[in-house]
Amino acid sequence: KSGLDPGGAWHAWGMACLKAGNLTSAREKFNRCLKPPMDLNQLNHGSRLVQDVIQYLESTVKPVLITDDDYFATLRELEATLRTRSLSLEVMCEGKIQHNSYYQECLFYLHSYGTNLAIISFYMRHDCMREALLHLLNKESPSEVFIEGIFIPSYESGKLHMLENLLETIDPGLESWGVYLIAACKYLQRKNYYHILYELQQFMKDHVRAAMTCIRFFTHGAKSYTELGGKQMWLLKIKDHLKVYLQEVSRSSGRKKMAFTFRKKMSATDVSRHINTVDLQMEVTKFLHQCETSGASQMTDSSLPTLFGNNNMKMDVACKVILEGKNIEEGFGIAFRVLQDFQLEATEVYSRVAKQLVKQQKYSEIQQLLKCVNESGVAAKNDGDNIILNCLNEFRNIPAEDLDNLIQDMDSDENKIQAYLLCNKLRSAYLVSVRQERARAVQLVQRVRQLADSSGDHVVTAICAQWL
Repeated sequence: KSGLDPGGAWHAWGMACLKAGNLTSAREKFNRCLKPPMDLNQLNHGSRLVQDVIQYLESTVKPVLITDDDYFATLRELEATLRTRSLSLEVMCEGKIQHNSYYQECLFYLHSYGTNLAIISFYMRHDCMREALLHLLNKESPSEVFIEGIFIPSYESGKLHMLENLLETIDPGLESWGVYLIAACKYLQRKNYYHILYELQQFMKDHVRAAMTCIRFFTHGAKSYTELGGKQMWLLKIKDHLKVYLQEVSRSSGRKKMAFTFRKKMSATDVSRHINTVDLQMEVTKFLHQCETSGASQMTDSSLPTLFGNNNMKMDVACKVILEGKNIEEGFGIAFRVLQDFQLEATEVYSRVAKQLVKQQKYSEIQQLLKCVNESGVAAKNDGDNIILNCLNEFRNIPAEDLDNLIQDMDSDENKIQAYLLCNKLRSAYLVSVRQERARAVQLVQRVRQLADSSGDHVVTAICAQWL
């Protein structure tokens, strides 16, 4: 008559029936006010009304249903109460909760009015993980439901191994679980739970991704190569994962193509290349660890480059190896292999090294660097000259004697002239210019005279004018 929503009244009446132990009447009353969710896969536990019903059924003392005037009813109630005071207690003791009428009643309401997440969470609360997993599969629920309902509760309660065992029991190949497992890996990565991630990847036999996680364990947080020296076990683990992957690929290639749909694939060539990178990183780590331990290390970079980074970082590794040895020659061999293996721009690396040596005022070591470059067998004709010119472009305050020694070491007279002009050594530039072929000499001397004019060097201007 008053036009009020009767839902609240039906719900209260249903709860009263539940409390009285009249489950059949309760169903009838709740049927008038509870509605199934629009989307069974929504990430919640359904309406508050449904949750109240489940909460009561899970927590209440379980009376035995009285269908007639049974004189022993109260005794049976007492026995039931003593045997198990709550649903959860019975689960723990008996492990056969499915035979309990209140358990069945919970499932009736959950299946009629609850979401998939609510059903799965109920199973998980009562140690029925297998049922939770089967429900997830049967309903083809999205991966978010797996994460929220099964995966998070499993690792938070220390039952990740139990979950893994069940996944394998239900589907030994794990293919049915592929989407869910990849989603779990992404979730763990977002949360930075890398140890759980690594454990899961090993269970999945996803060796390529497991190797990538090991790279992170090796590089993350390390501030020095002394620290990396203590983390070399991760490099061995990377190799192990990649080798196992290679074996699996070679085994499956002989048979019918195996459908590793969710495991990361990689060509055998790429895997071999990565194993080579790991071997080289081990060598770099041992060398730089030794340098730091012996105190030979000079560089104080805040970043710690490894061969697992981009090309620029690999070039930093090559520079670091050359610079941190007792002398240039000691680390040059390893650095040269880094340059060759990754096809890096060698001249740029050598120029970076030379500039660092100028900063450290180790001019004689620049000459040693040039000697190593020339003896490497792959240097282009002007590589050594370009290294020196790159240095001179940035540094004009090199002591005169060292500067002369560097320029004298250059191969090309043209480059020597350019170097002298860069350093404003006009008389030296003139002396080299006049030794050139006559037509070219005229051009060079004219250029020296112009620079002498503009810089106010009257002596060199006069000498050039006289020669011309």
